[in-house]
Amino acid sequence: MKKYGLLGYPLSHSFSKGYFTAKFKEETIDAEYHNFELPKAFDIIERIKQDPSIAGLNITIPHKQSIIPLLNKISKEAKEIGAVNVVKVSFDEDGQYLLFGFNSDVYGFSESIRPLINAEHKKALVLGTGGASKAVYSGLKSLGIEPTYVSRKSSEGVLGYEALNQEVISEYTVIVNATPLGTYPNMDSCPNIPYKYLTKDHLLYDLVYNPAETLFMKKGKEHGAMVKNGLEMLHLQAEKAWEFWNK
Repeated sequence: MKKYGLLGYPLSHSFSKGYFTAKFKEETIDAEYHNFELPKAFDIIERIKQDPSIAGLNITIPHKQSIIPLLNKISKEAKEIGAVNVVKVSFDEDGQYLLFGFNSDVYGFSESIRPLINAEHKKALVLGTGGASKAVYSGLKSLGIEPTYVSRKSSEGVLGYEALNQEVISEYTVIVNATPLGTYPNMDSCPNIPYKYLTKDHLLYDLVYNPAETLFMKKGKEHGAMVKNGLEMLHLQAEKAWEFWNK
């Protein structure tokens, strides 16, 4: 029986195990899905050495970048994005493990947000600069939207949160939360943006899907903005991950 799993830390918020367990049952796939809640990406190597039935991994916060040095190969798209969220595990004739990294986040995000994009949406703020935000940035560019990163500290090409005044918010009508803020169990937190400047022309997309409606989304709705969580993205990227594992 093949084993698949999710590598990240922490994992109490994640629906991935439930999703794949249900998929395997419904499609009568002889496989199991496990959570590998490990604080360091390198810790997964010993698990793979001990268990050659491990065939694939989903990678989540905070390991989407730290997993890269451990890989034998990386897809062109994942390399360009600078983040990996899917790893295919195989073994050579000598029994040595081989790790091949992919990125399915960019596909999941792009296809999930695409139906909501309209003529008003020309520029986007990407909140956060971690592995997930890199896939979001790439996905937005593929949709013809000009993205800009937002972080706690400003730098070249990155806005600081303090720079988000009314003029900036009115210009950037798509705002994507690619940080873990608001994720269960810390549901009372949200990105520190000036929500009072939001309008009905704004689209707020939260990669967080647990809870289904985050504080970020609630504050957006209060000002008439369109909002969406990351659950559909999770499902889309999961199916793409299954394709990568079975190439």
